[in-house]
Amino acid sequence: MTSISRRQFLVTAAAAPVALLSGGRPNQPASPQPNIVFIVADDLGYADLSCYGRPDFETPNLDRLAAQGMRFLQAYANSPVCTASRTALITGRYQYRLPVGLEEPLAKASPARNIGLPPEHPTLPSLLKKAGYRTALIGKWHLGWLPGYSPLKSGYDHFWGFRGGALDYFTHKAGPANTDSEDLWDGDVKIHQAGYLTDLLGGKAVEVISNYSKAGYPFFVSLHFNAPHWPWEGPEDEAESRRIKSLFDFDGGSQKTYAGMVRQMDLQIGRVMETLYASGTADNTIVIFTSDNGGERFADTWPFTGKKTELLEGGLRIPAIVRWPARIAPRSTTPQVAIGMDWMPTLLDAAGARPDPNYPTDGMSLLSAWTSNAAPVSRTLFWRYRFNQQRAIRDGDMKWLKIAENTFLFNVIDDPLERANLKERQPDVYKRLVAQYDSWNATMLPEDPKATSATFDASELADHFGNHQKKPVD
Repeated sequence: MTSISRRQFLVTAAAAPVALLSGGRPNQPASPQPNIVFIVADDLGYADLSCYGRPDFETPNLDRLAAQGMRFLQAYANSPVCTASRTALITGRYQYRLPVGLEEPLAKASPARNIGLPPEHPTLPSLLKKAGYRTALIGKWHLGWLPGYSPLKSGYDHFWGFRGGALDYFTHKAGPANTDSEDLWDGDVKIHQAGYLTDLLGGKAVEVISNYSKAGYPFFVSLHFNAPHWPWEGPEDEAESRRIKSLFDFDGGSQKTYAGMVRQMDLQIGRVMETLYASGTADNTIVIFTSDNGGERFADTWPFTGKKTELLEGGLRIPAIVRWPARIAPRSTTPQVAIGMDWMPTLLDAAGARPDPNYPTDGMSLLSAWTSNAAPVSRTLFWRYRFNQQRAIRDGDMKWLKIAENTFLFNVIDDPLERANLKERQPDVYKRLVAQYDSWNATMLPEDPKATSATFDASELADHFGNHQKKPVD
């Protein structure tokens, strides 16, 4: 990468040349009901993969995934934190339509408020299950606690993972090593198992995919990693899990540790792909990789500014890769603006299923962008985040942003760093976007003053200055 800039690399390169392990024929019709493996990283920044320009470490298995499929250049999360974003992922709707989606994120005290994803609400796994799929969630849930809420109540046949926002990678506890806070589950039964969490999740996904492949039914496997969410522990850092006094881990971590966490996740994704090849299901399996929101402390969000918990582009822009050799051309990219709630209608479309008409999706199907290189469709997307009264709308190339009492208008294509405030130069555009936001917001649930809305304060993160109370983010 010495002869081109990182910007040129991201805009023009599909992925590093990698020998294809399976040839695709995008113009031929797919077999009925493709299998689906939906992989979600936690707090991964837009440029944290080498195929997106990360300069200091490589992610060869994800690079291979991109080389065999499509890489999105303008993918967004529905929220800059996880519970709200995951509500949109699983329902295909703006998270602000549900009380659980107002949690930023769902806090440990919330079970007393009986907050969670309602079991009666249609979800991506429940709708695929009705269409004949076997469904499993391996990894993070964070959409409500027992007895009222569970992956098994929301469409998954099987669950192996954790219910809260974060775990220590070695003790599998939601608190320090000396606490009684293990949060590892097989179905609705709490379990204890030794091992590095990323490896355990990858191993369980391999087992489930192998079993589903042998059974012969179409399957939907959600693999939701904890990595690279704090605490900052690579696969060789078990001593660090005994040292830290809080999972928020403000006195730990480094770029080297972060690289180890991401590379170990990449290794497990390679194991998943090997299992698909070995089972003979790789060609007609849709494999998606993305992140739940923008990056955190050690993440690379270039060429954007902002981090997790912020509606600046760095808190919302995420990597997104789709591989489906039966339908998607290799080494392709798309400038189509996409958002997390699009995955549900897209995957239902690919599976020959439809959303529940009583719960219409707010997303759009991306299938034509995947399979026929369709021209990008202009989008109008909305966000809000209660801390600092953050509001945003993107309409075409323009973005209106409000942070506390400050307001901005940016062209995020020409100015991805969001530096040049155009609100005085383009007052008509500014007023139109404000009016659009107000009209949309009136159709959503009002913000809940009792809900968590989290960020960090200046005493812990030097680059996030300001006078406000510390609320560590799950």
